[in-house]
Amino acid sequence: MTGRWKISFIKPRFNRWRSREVDRTRVNTAIRALKIRLIDDEGNQLGVVDVRVGMEKAAEKGLDLVEVATNCDPPVCRIMDYSKYKYEQKKKKKVAKKK
Repeated sequence: MTGRWKISFIKPRFNRWRSREVDRTRVNTAIRALKIRLIDDEGNQLGVVDVRVGMEKAAEKGLDLVEVATNCDPPVCRIMDYSKYKYEQKKKKKVAKKK
């Protein structure tokens, strides 16, 4: 054979979708448990209540119901501003990465 062999290398590509972390925090209607341990926006524990009652209390205050501890029985949910919570988590991660 007198032809030249063409060697092709597969160039590794950057997949921007793989590098992003998926946020698995359950908020409002994404909470699956029927009963939750509820903590209000001031940090007071309101006890074990139905998830609908927790969502009603969060809606009254104009905040979100966020599941903060999923492995507990019942799961712990907190009434808070979810966007502010996400911002604080991102900020903590950035500081940890610097160190």
